[in-house]
Amino acid sequence: MRVTVHRKAHFNAAHRLYRKDWDDARNLEVFGKCSNPNYHGHNYELIVSVTGNIDPETGFVMDLKILKDLIRTEVEDQFDHKNLNIEVAEFENLNPTAENISVVIWNKLRKQIQKTHDLEVTLYETPRNYVTYKGE
Repeated sequence: MRVTVHRKAHFNAAHRLYRKDWDDARNLEVFGKCSNPNYHGHNYELIVSVTGNIDPETGFVMDLKILKDLIRTEVEDQFDHKNLNIEVAEFENLNPTAENISVVIWNKLRKQIQKTHDLEVTLYETPRNYVTYKGE
């Protein structure tokens, strides 16, 4: 029997959406006010979902304390109160869109979660704008 467990988390971070090879006018045209050279911030909400079989010994799909600790070390400690463009190595040459942030988070967590379990990351950039990535 496969069941999905979920863990919510949050972090605050600044970023700028832009391409280094484009001038400011082109970046403004494509990314709008999100291309502000002085950056802007979001209060990101994260939901990490793990699907797998229930362990008959523990009754868990995954110990949520372990998932909480993974999210803290792999995401919150590395992203919270950071300028993603400047302080997070993964975004040195990768535009920190919500889509790209969710893929980076998924890749960080995937390494730490049993391969028999499915992983899904949902990232809210605003209460109305969010993305989901399942590794596909």
